[in-house]
Amino acid sequence: MQFNDQGFEAVRRIAAAIAIGFGGLGPALGIGIGVRAALEAIGRNPEAENAVRTTMIIGIGLAEAVAIYCFVVALIIVFV
Repeated sequence: MQFNDQGFEAVRRIAAAIAIGFGGLGPALGIGIGVRAALEAIGRNPEAENAVRTTMIIGIGLAEAVAIYCFVVALIIVFV
């Protein structure tokens, strides 16, 4: 089976949509779970707020980096 130019373009766009869709879903769930756990930890031990907040922000940044990488991959799929 051969793809014409339109079929190939459609496959590329679908692949980009899947990449950004699943690539954004994982970090979103991870950030939500991490923030929930941090709020529970602060609720149990308010004195540890600064340490928990710092660790949470670092974790959120690392999870967000995964979403950015998936966005870059989707852009590469679409434009290259």
